[in-house]
Amino acid sequence: MKFDVKGLSRDRLWSIAVLLPSVVLLAVFVYGFIARTVYVSMTDWGNDPAQALAVNPIIRWVGFANYQELFTGFLQGRFRQELVSTIFFTLFFILGCLALGLGLALVLDRNPRGEGLWRTIFLFPMSLSFIVTGTIWRWMLQPQGGVNQFPQALGLPAGNFSWLSSTEGIWKFDWNALPLITASVVGLVLILLAVRAARAGDRTRAIVSGVCAALLLGWALLVGPNVRLLPAPELHGFNLALIGIIIAAVWQMSGYTMALYLAGLRGIPEELREAAKVDGASDFGMYRHVIFPLLAPITLSAMIILGHISLKIFDLVYAMAGPDNTYTSVPALNMYLTSFRQNQFALGAAIGTILLILVAFVIVPYLSSSFRSEEGHA
Repeated sequence: MKFDVKGLSRDRLWSIAVLLPSVVLLAVFVYGFIARTVYVSMTDWGNDPAQALAVNPIIRWVGFANYQELFTGFLQGRFRQELVSTIFFTLFFILGCLALGLGLALVLDRNPRGEGLWRTIFLFPMSLSFIVTGTIWRWMLQPQGGVNQFPQALGLPAGNFSWLSSTEGIWKFDWNALPLITASVVGLVLILLAVRAARAGDRTRAIVSGVCAALLLGWALLVGPNVRLLPAPELHGFNLALIGIIIAAVWQMSGYTMALYLAGLRGIPEELREAAKVDGASDFGMYRHVIFPLLAPITLSAMIILGHISLKIFDLVYAMAGPDNTYTSVPALNMYLTSFRQNQFALGAAIGTILLILVAFVIVPYLSSSFRSEEGHA
């Protein structure tokens, strides 16, 4: 058998020529801008208002001073609350979308009458932009109208919940406890990873994860309680004003998870369901032991995508609550205000970099696991 070396080289050159423009544009306009943002976040650009918009501003390197200001500065309490709000928003947004999407998919999987129409209705919110969704739900959640008037239709007093303007908060904790909480959570996660690796026979990974977990938990027990980020207690928690935004976000994206789950349910061979019934499994047992385990990869993919959306949410919050409502604010909104209203470009770049790191914590492990599984199948 002879290989056409000349033809192979020609094909390789054509492949490089076709891909090169995309690679160059990606390197410049994605990774180049990311590197530039990280660099700006370590300068003092914008700290001096006279230099912020100057033609040739005097910019000095300050290292991690902007990050220190965000996490420990007296004037950055809003940012710290936004980080906590983002965590709660992400948690409830993902759980709501998964639960509602799975429920709708299970209903449609039974082939009800008018399935095509119902599927279109459930998917319709996903076709809207977050700006449109935010505008609609802002009207519906007005304190003196919208859903607060529903009880009157049932002969009950009108509701008075301040959906987007509530100042109440629950589940509060002291920001000084953040290092202790973070070390404890990461340590527990590493323990779970160590147990999983041990069961899979990966001894090296199990040992490394176990040692790291022991170090973190030991630090949390011995050093963590004495670490103080701020000179005084600073309480942060879940602001009830976020409930309206969570409802709107779940309403829009639950159709997406429904489509994923419905495709997964339709892809399960009917033979598996029949075999489970022959073995005496009830409907609940069949879903618990056969169907739901097969849907686990879809659940993971949906969690990754929804987590990515929630961490950088901006337009929905802007449309529903405006830019100056601190009780519903999120880091992306703060980044916009800091950079383009206050002209503090370095501080805004630091907020953007923190968001990038949060998104990377969600995306990178998933991509790494996907690539590793593909190599294993290959």
